Amino acid sequence: MGPTAPDFTLYAADGAERSRDEILSAGPALFAVYKASCPTCQLTLPLLTRLEGGPFQVFAVSQDSPQIAARFAEEFDAPLPVLFDRAEDNYPASNAWGVTHVPTMFLLEPGARVVWSSVGFFKRDLEELARLAQKEIFRPGEVFPDAKPG
Repeated sequence: MGPTAPDFTLYAADGAERSRDEILSAGPALFAVYKASCPTCQLTLPLLTRLEGGPFQVFAVSQDSPQIAARFAEEFDAPLPVLFDRAEDNYPASNAWGVTHVPTMFLLEPGARVVWSSVGFFKRDLEELARLAQKEIFRPGEVFPDAKPG
């Protein structure tokens, strides 16, 4: 059994609150904490879109404003559902999770058990996540580094 994720509340672009337990009531969820200016996030988040429609929900957790997050999604072809860990609230979810580098990703099961996590870009970690999702994340012929720290 993995550790239990701390409780948190994140916000949608319309300002609606989404709690950890509310999100997990719809099933397992991957949370990818990122900042738009992070080159490693720019590499990682578009790949996470390939996991959508699998056995878990996929959320981008932006440390930026909704406007910056929208530009990021368009520029880097990463149209994931976005939740906001707001600076004006002192990044409560990032701080509760102990995030020190981005991207940081957590896969939670209902009950808030952490079943997978990774910091930065590690090809082997993303391949493991893809196996859990029963999806392909790296396509034949694509070239990615084995690792890129966050």
